[in-house]
Amino acid sequence: MPEDKTKGQPRVGALTDPYRNYNFLLRIDGIAEARFTECRGLAVQVEPIRYRESGAGQVVRAITGQLTYSNLTLCYGLTSSLDLWNWMMASARGTVSRLQASVVMLDSGGTAEGMRWDLTNAWPCAWRGAPLDAMGRTVAIEEMELAYDTLERR
Repeated sequence: MPEDKTKGQPRVGALTDPYRNYNFLLRIDGIAEARFTECRGLAVQVEPIRYRESGAGQVVRAITGQLTYSNLTLCYGLTSSLDLWNWMMASARGTVSRLQASVVMLDSGGTAEGMRWDLTNAWPCAWRGAPLDAMGRTVAIEEMELAYDTLERR
């Protein structure tokens, strides 16, 4: 019997379900207690440098310029855990603690890792406290921004 070389490969033209935006985890080395409700700002940009070429005055070309990564904003429910707060305060005191972090997308069942983005040397650069409202009935949500050196998708 001939060997099936397409085994485990998606069929041509087969639809692949997209990942759901609510099935994610955020792992930060050294931070034990943190449950995130939202993660936004995962982005990379290569700044174009525009120039005109001699002899082609109407044509504007572009070459690659500076590479920048956006800060990652994390939203999480306020708890008695001090892990994230202490990490932020270390940065505020000038003792930046750079940790490895990963944003992990889970499959549709919410159990297996589908893909991940690894952030190298992440550190907290901003914090916003939860809005307080004596008439409110929602969970108190804090925000923290992380700066990082590089981003890899696996």
